[in-house]
Amino acid sequence: MTGPAIVLVGPPGAGKTTVGRALAARLGTTYRDTDADIETGAGKPIPEIFIDEGEPHFRELERAAVRAAVAGHDGVLSLGGGAVMDDGTRALLAGLPVVFLDVGLHQAVRRVGLDAPRPLLAVNPRQQWRELMEARRPLYTEIARAVVSTDDRTPEDVAEAVLDALQLKDA
Repeated sequence: MTGPAIVLVGPPGAGKTTVGRALAARLGTTYRDTDADIETGAGKPIPEIFIDEGEPHFRELERAAVRAAVAGHDGVLSLGGGAVMDDGTRALLAGLPVVFLDVGLHQAVRRVGLDAPRPLLAVNPRQQWRELMEARRPLYTEIARAVVSTDDRTPEDVAEAVLDALQLKDA
């Protein structure tokens, strides 16, 4: 199979970056984050892209980053929380070992913080997070081969659960 060994999706605060790095270390492979790719390519943080060019431009950059990462990365890959909103991205992920890292509101708020620079959570973050999840949860579950809750678990425990869910335990 070509493409990433594991693709992690989920909302802000789910632990995609931390768990992704742990998984890459366990599997002896590399880790890649499409949000980091976007920031590197644009030369600025995502919140600035939203402010300077707007969300539609950011989503174009995101689609391109996901396409490039799926085509050119065979390690562990994390996608930005909103990447699944794009039909083409969901189609691109079909058949790949996608894991939805699920997290409850309380844990997400605790991890992300209410003052973190998350453009879509800037006003009334708890309500915005709930609304994002109402829109995104069905899409996360649609593309996921497995769903792993990160609530009250260490990143190592979540990584172990991901490997179990994908039957990569002996990897």
